Amino acid sequence: MKLRFSSTLHPTAQRALRHRGLWLGGGIVLLLMALALLSLVWSPHPPLEMHMARRLAAPSTRHWLGTDAFGRDVASQLLAGVRSPLLVGFFAVALGLLGGTTLGLLAAQQRGWVEAAVLRLTDVAFAFPALLIAIMLAAVWHPGLWSAALAIGLFNIPVFTRISRASARAIWPREFVQAARVCGKSRWQITREHILPHVLPVLIVQASTQFAVAILAEAALSYLGLGTQPPQPSWGRMLADAQTLLYQRPMLVVYPGASIAIAVLGLNLLGDALRDILDPKTQEQVRP
Repeated sequence: MKLRFSSTLHPTAQRALRHRGLWLGGGIVLLLMALALLSLVWSPHPPLEMHMARRLAAPSTRHWLGTDAFGRDVASQLLAGVRSPLLVGFFAVALGLLGGTTLGLLAAQQRGWVEAAVLRLTDVAFAFPALLIAIMLAAVWHPGLWSAALAIGLFNIPVFTRISRASARAIWPREFVQAARVCGKSRWQITREHILPHVLPVLIVQASTQFAVAILAEAALSYLGLGTQPPQPSWGRMLADAQTLLYQRPMLVVYPGASIAIAVLGLNLLGDALRDILDPKTQEQVRP
């Protein structure tokens, strides 16, 4: 009965159910989201509460992972610190996806000087990495979580622009697009009804990859003092605070470093799984 039911599923759904990377990567991502929500209502201790008498305490039943140099509970900080990279990742990916896809589809649709202008803008944008944008925003505005998210999001726009333009240009010569043009549909209608649905799987895969990049970038910016500002918990800030205690309490570096690595690993596994599942070349195949 089970085999008969699975045989009625769409090939894409069959590949999704059988892909181990999707289960593992998706499980890690869902766990991170659950921990972020949990931290809003509960934590072992208040993350910002300091007890200098218990500074650098070893792990115990009271403090599961010990305390840092200010007597703050490390487990509570790790739990609360998951919110910052997720917020930055969601905002940065959403900004890059919306802005980049719009520009990419516009360039593929209009061609000519519009396409050339968009490509030159992306070339200029690639000359400014997220770190440099964050420094400029900190000078004009102020360093913080949202300035870091804006910097990473602006860096994502040319990435999605290039990918959406290349994917859309490969679809425009297709026969079903030409048939739509013969039927009298405008370029905007064709882009919305035919081009975008075919480009969307590629964009979803790239979004998961850029989410992982955003988490790394947020940790790096927070480590340098350009991201989440103290006393708000952040994995990057925890690394910066613990660097002087590397030989005295090395686990204070391991805990946030491992958290960042696990989050990036989960998103990369999810992205690879989505690429395998949504790849048009494998639409007629079912992975074992």
